[in-house]
Amino acid sequence: MNTGYFITGTDTNVGKTWATVALMHYFKQQGQSVAAMKPVAAGCIMQDGHWQNEDALLLQQHASRPLPYGWVNPYAYEMPVSPHLAGKENPADLAKILACCHQLKTQADVLLVEGAGGWYAPINTHQDISDLAKALQLPVILVVAIRLGCINHAKLTHQAIAASGLACAGWIAVCNDAHMLMPEENIATLAAALTAPLMGVFPYQNVADFASLARRLQGVGIPPKSIGPIA
Repeated sequence: MNTGYFITGTDTNVGKTWATVALMHYFKQQGQSVAAMKPVAAGCIMQDGHWQNEDALLLQQHASRPLPYGWVNPYAYEMPVSPHLAGKENPADLAKILACCHQLKTQADVLLVEGAGGWYAPINTHQDISDLAKALQLPVILVVAIRLGCINHAKLTHQAIAASGLACAGWIAVCNDAHMLMPEENIATLAAALTAPLMGVFPYQNVADFASLARRLQGVGIPPKSIGPIA
């Protein structure tokens, strides 16, 4: 592995998986091999005798080479609730996650690790996503859902990442509310407020077109006045 990033979000259902897959396409477009993992996932289906998560399967599908599902998603829980509740019988262990991460690092130039929920979502009774990110020691990419409340959520999460001592490599704006009022103005406000660079703006899509989303990631550090239309 040459480089890696930890992908977190301002909340659950903000577009972390879409952003992660778009980043996978972006790095492949740069001629780099890529792998991704979602260490902890809740809300899984039974496939081939094992619980498997739709988002983790998507990451596995878009990797540069075939990867064992157990490396991509070592903790897959059936119930769609917070991982510390869903995984009471098999709580997430950082040592196992780090071992899987080490395996994946040998398989690609770039490794992307997608968190669950937001920065402080608990993964067991005593650790949360921020502890996982700190254990991995990867720079963080913040995914911001552009919807009502996004300014507060993004600023709080950005502050928390900084307090953890990890670098925030940048943030991605995901327009996942088709009826959001003044999305460009909200994005410009955040671009001016956050010290991390804006890595791209994803327009609203019913079905993800990952190749087109990846192309929107090529202008890293877009200044607010250059954001332009998001449609």
